[in-house]
Amino acid sequence: MRKSNSDHNTNELLVFTFKNRKALILTGVIAGVISVVVSLFLPVLYESNAIVFPTATSTVSFNPQVSLKAGSMDFGEEENAEQLIQILESGPMRNRVIQEFDLGKVYDIQPTASNYYYKLKKKYEERISFRRTRYGSINISVLDREPERAAEITNTIVSLIDTLMNELIKERTVPAFEINKRKLNQLKSELDGLNNELDSLSNLGVVDSKARASLIEVLNEAKSSADKDIIRNQIDINQKLGVRYDALVELREFRAKKMTELEVSYDQAESDATETINHKFVVEQGYAADKKAKPKRAIVVLVSTIATVVFMFIALLIRDRIREIKLAE
Repeated sequence: MRKSNSDHNTNELLVFTFKNRKALILTGVIAGVISVVVSLFLPVLYESNAIVFPTATSTVSFNPQVSLKAGSMDFGEEENAEQLIQILESGPMRNRVIQEFDLGKVYDIQPTASNYYYKLKKKYEERISFRRTRYGSINISVLDREPERAAEITNTIVSLIDTLMNELIKERTVPAFEINKRKLNQLKSELDGLNNELDSLSNLGVVDSKARASLIEVLNEAKSSADKDIIRNQIDINQKLGVRYDALVELREFRAKKMTELEVSYDQAESDATETINHKFVVEQGYAADKKAKPKRAIVVLVSTIATVVFMFIALLIRDRIREIKLAE
């Protein structure tokens, strides 16, 4: 029963189509001619592509364990690729590209037009896109009426990746470097003070604990009374200042160990704040295409014609249905 109803409906559609074939054919011809004319006025766009891989790390590490985990020569993973896309799609990147190539003028958007920035941003996103490939790389695609300009924009975006990422990194690393530098200088000053005080005590005759333990023996071995007076005086001084001397020696060792650790941190902070490194591997630079990418006129004409004919077919069905309803009344 269902099959017969389906066949019946199909037959009715075939009869309806045959009955309105002239209108549908005429509609298709007119739509085809109009779409051909319109497609001729569509701007011809050339595409330039660049492919880059993110690096695994954005710094040169002085920590051996970190260096083993992610070296500066390692390719980045999915997370690194997503971070790179965020940089590429960011406002600073867009603004610099727009300013560099005066894209408002290129896209024929007047500065006095309403919603100027909205229109410019929308056109920018239509012409410039970023996509992560299945291999973990980033494909940078630029469409423009001039193939040379498309390539220039593409390669400018590639070079701006390092510029923007280094600026973002330095916003945090420069203050960190200044803090490390201040702490290291403070620690060096403290060590200099400790060494100066220890030198002063040494000039007074204060010696370390091992040497102090042997002073009694030296006193007993002294032959002249003058030598014994000198040694007794040294023993008195060491009894008074020996504890202070030992405390200073211990504190100096602690400060020296701390300064060694801080120097590693300082070297890392200095590298992060002052060095400029690459944050991507360029697999393919953009080049000027010798064949247009858009519009695909055959596809435009075909899709427009089919869509118009389908719309006309539906309109005719609705018209006949309305007639049937009126006749039934």
